Amino acid sequence: MKALSKTTKSIRPQDVEKAWHIIDANGLVVGRVATIIANILRGKHKPSYTPHVDCGDHVIVINADKVRFTGNKLKQKTYYRHTGHPGGIKGVTAEKVLEGQFPERVLEKAVERMVPRGPLGRDQMRALHLYNGTEHPHDGQKPTMLDIASKNRKNKVDA
Repeated sequence: MKALSKTTKSIRPQDVEKAWHIIDANGLVVGRVATIIANILRGKHKPSYTPHVDCGDHVIVINADKVRFTGNKLKQKTYYRHTGHPGGIKGVTAEKVLEGQFPERVLEKAVERMVPRGPLGRDQMRALHLYNGTEHPHDGQKPTMLDIASKNRKNKVDA
């Protein structure tokens, strides 16, 4: 029997193999799908996960404008930004963002706040591809379909 090793092997950046996954976000709960996406982008689903290396996969999200909120979050959740001037804080509700010109930003911000800040997190966020419709230009990468709704009954909100 082989003795247990006392060292942890870290994967090197040139040894990382990135796969492509596609997620249909139609009717999925924002926070639940964002945690799954963030874990895939970071590479935590792989046995070779290394915290300081971008070892995550690419994630394509279609129907990103059809994500759902539970409870009263649609009307009560507010996204804040600051203009840089004194008293220049601005806020917009999640409902306004989903009805606006870029509704995919709701899911983008949820995932962005779950990955690390800094150069590593920016590299991981470049592997996230959000699309409002069902069309995407990444068919050449042969992405595998992930069924998030079937993993847990709470992941999808009906009607």
